[in-house]
Amino acid sequence: MNAPNPYRSLLARTAVALAVCIPLVVVCYFFVDKPVAFFVHDHGIPQTPTIKWLTEPPPLVQGWAPLLVAIMLAAWAWCTPSLWQRTLVIACLSLIVADQCRESLGDVCGRYWPETWHDNNPSLIGTGAYGFHPFKTGDDIGSFPSGHASRIAGFAGVFWIVYPRRRWLCLVVAAPMALSLIAMNYHFVGDVIAGSFLGGIVATYAATLAKLDTKS
Repeated sequence: MNAPNPYRSLLARTAVALAVCIPLVVVCYFFVDKPVAFFVHDHGIPQTPTIKWLTEPPPLVQGWAPLLVAIMLAAWAWCTPSLWQRTLVIACLSLIVADQCRESLGDVCGRYWPETWHDNNPSLIGTGAYGFHPFKTGDDIGSFPSGHASRIAGFAGVFWIVYPRRRWLCLVVAAPMALSLIAMNYHFVGDVIAGSFLGGIVATYAATLAKLDTKS
């Protein structure tokens, strides 16, 4: 009997994830994103230093990820990598790929940001701009999906898969950072949901392709 094709299973799981994610994003777009963005702005939540600090680790980890991967791969020339070392390398690669996928989708979707942050970019709070403008590229309309959320889920998702009994730790680390993106008005709720699904999908493919064994 032929072994089951893991890539068909991955494709099926991706389809299920998209079937869940897309309706959630649509609901957020019409009923959640605007009220939450105005609430965050009106209550001055982005002025909280701790919340801002929580948004900083994802790009910082991405910046160091290539060097870390190179060091780890060089070290493996003299020793057999342990499971956690392999997991760390795959998590770093997953983070990088997830963010690149997010950038491509950002250009395809072209969504305005919740607030104006740089170069007078159009935004819901700043100029009343709201919505998607497909295939209109540029940093001023790259809110969807969230790059930070994609990085977080792409990295933590690999550990989530490999160490199921440590998933509580993934939630403790990743959830506050994802929520901080909304609390800072860096992204709409729908952006974070989509970015999280994207990162999770990439992490699933990465862990499967790397043939990481599931451990407790």
